[in-house]
Amino acid sequence: MRANDLDPTFISHAPGYWSGEAAENWNDHRWQLRNRVDSLSELEQRLNLSDVERAGVLLAGTKLAMAITPHFFNLIDQDDPDCPIRRQVIPRIEEGWNAPEEMADPCGEDSHMPVPGLVHRYPDRVLFLVTDRCASYCRYCTRSRVVSGVGEQHLETQWEPAFKYLEKHKEIRDVLLSGGDPLLFSDDRLDKILTRLRSIPHIQFVRIGSRIPIFLPQRITPELCAMLKKHHPLFISIHTNHPRELTTEVRDALGRLADAGIPLGNQSVMLRGINDNVEVQKALIHKLLMCRVKPYYLYQCDLINGSSHLRTAVAEGVSIIEGLRGHTTGYAIPQFVIDGPGGGGKIPINPNYVVESGSGKITLRNFEGEIFDYPDPTLIPQRDFLKLQELALDLAR
Repeated sequence: MRANDLDPTFISHAPGYWSGEAAENWNDHRWQLRNRVDSLSELEQRLNLSDVERAGVLLAGTKLAMAITPHFFNLIDQDDPDCPIRRQVIPRIEEGWNAPEEMADPCGEDSHMPVPGLVHRYPDRVLFLVTDRCASYCRYCTRSRVVSGVGEQHLETQWEPAFKYLEKHKEIRDVLLSGGDPLLFSDDRLDKILTRLRSIPHIQFVRIGSRIPIFLPQRITPELCAMLKKHHPLFISIHTNHPRELTTEVRDALGRLADAGIPLGNQSVMLRGINDNVEVQKALIHKLLMCRVKPYYLYQCDLINGSSHLRTAVAEGVSIIEGLRGHTTGYAIPQFVIDGPGGGGKIPINPNYVVESGSGKITLRNFEGEIFDYPDPTLIPQRDFLKLQELALDLAR
């Protein structure tokens, strides 16, 4: 861990490794997408790859494509194979081995999909997968089976059957757009999706899950924000794992979304060697608050195929939450959750602050280990209630 990873200041890395044309086009998100690093030769031009990385890139073309925007690539430490940014986006040979507990669809989405692309697991809300493409590809991607277009399975995005299903099921009040990344769509295309959702009376609010503000902050234009603002109440969940990801460009992009009245939450994934300690997590959540983003979830890494080298023990996540509670504001502390393998949904995991319960009280410990008794409520005896009632009548006279 580098000392400046814990630095609360925001730093720009533009244009970094790029020069010439890049300096003129750096803030054009289309240029960023056209110039993603997506081949072994491009990587080797800019980084000293380790043997495990080189082998991982060669294997990646049959599982989950590699693509890294220039903006995000500039955050990589060129000479450190254990760089926390590097480990998130550059394949490693370990991806080619599947542990016995791993699975292609760890969240059981396919089995809860009444129409292609629409996951209905919870009673009142659905996950709407509108695309299989992202600006960059995380190596621990929960949907690596369908994302990027190189795996054996492909995502069907039949929007009209999905809209018809939503219109029919009036219990659905909340729609989460994800994929892939919906913010890759043009303003006009995204506007049409949101407008159609907003035409369904029982849908109360819409959420968008996106890593675009982190991978491609140039995409968060004033025009995009003005369009999104038309569709309130609209929420956006971003995905940030390490404080180094929060650059000046990212801070400004998130500021534009916040200024458009969009509540922002962050979802992190616990990852080995990336954010699996209290110091990094605290630096991350404090910078998020400075960006007007509420730390929302800290996920235990899903049991996705080829992810064992990035997964941590559950106890480490519990320990991190315990290390945050009482040492920073409650606004900054995310909820640690595990997605129940096979489709169980999000299950909150907390440190055990309950020492004992029963006999009319609960015994608790605080963040300093001190013990406190909290009694169950005592009901007012009938005779005392009648006395209070008589007193109230006397006062009324």
